[in-house]
Amino acid sequence: MNPTFQEVINAEKPVLVDFYADWCGPCQMLGPILKEVKETLAERVSIIKINVDKNQEIASHYRIKGVPTMMLFQNGMQLWRQSGVLSKADLISVILEKSNT
Repeated sequence: MNPTFQEVINAEKPVLVDFYADWCGPCQMLGPILKEVKETLAERVSIIKINVDKNQEIASHYRIKGVPTMMLFQNGMQLWRQSGVLSKADLISVILEKSNT
């Protein structure tokens, strides 16, 4: 397991992880939505993207079967997980509801 990934998800600040693939159409649709979420929540959340083709060990560890799959972590704990594209409003409400920010 990549130690830097582990360090990132162990942070006190919530971390939204987007598991994606370059060839995935819905993943490409999600990119701009994640950018807007980051602009809205700014320092209250970290958002990282994990390419499942280049990071197969991490994808396998978290049993990522389809992309995009998003997971929310805080202090190393998985708070939420969902596959598919969500709207900016839905993502923001999930992040604020599930994490203590």
